Amino acid sequence: MDRRFLAILAGLVIIFGGIFAVSQHKTGSSDGTSSGGQPTKHIEGQGKAGVTLVEYGDYECPVCSEYYLPLKQAESQLSSQIYFQFSNLPLTSIHPNAYGAARAAEAAGLQNQYWQMHDLLYANQSAWASSSKAQTIFDGYARQLGLNVTKFDQDYASSQVNDSISADMTAFGKTGQAQATPTFFLDGKFIDNSQFIDPATGPSATKIVQVLQAEITAKIH
Repeated sequence: MDRRFLAILAGLVIIFGGIFAVSQHKTGSSDGTSSGGQPTKHIEGQGKAGVTLVEYGDYECPVCSEYYLPLKQAESQLSSQIYFQFSNLPLTSIHPNAYGAARAAEAAGLQNQYWQMHDLLYANQSAWASSSKAQTIFDGYARQLGLNVTKFDQDYASSQVNDSISADMTAFGKTGQAQATPTFFLDGKFIDNSQFIDPATGPSATKIVQVLQAEITAKIH
């Protein structure tokens, strides 16, 4: 075989191999499979009983939206006893604006307004979930919260925010649970969502409080 042909062939292999490697690196930085960041630690409550409820959620997920108010109500009743932690699990294959919403919450968090943005995103989910200009809406929420919008936009697009979300997704992958939102862990153990549901009304603050109170009682004894 002609040596020049072999040299050209080898060069093409190197070039396309490099392109593939770069493509894989870029994909890894945005889909949760690889990250230079650490999982987020967004926690509410005083946790005096040492009980922690972790929700892996997706801001665009309509089921997560149904859990939002019952969870807030349960947290307010037990805030002195429990920790409530929210971690990112945007299901981008079915919720195209979910990753952007997670970015908005993380960017707001860098100006100490994480939970305020978290609440706005769920309370107004229908306003941005199907929008082609979701970031513009998120900027409006940033203004509403009194944030520096220029910094918010910079943080929104930053690798720091991207890596934090990716790290949450990677951490979830290590749990062995199927990707679904919301997914809950109580003191590190997976908990079936059905325990939080009233058959007649759906997600229920009363049911959530019952489960958490049982865990608190178990810790005390």
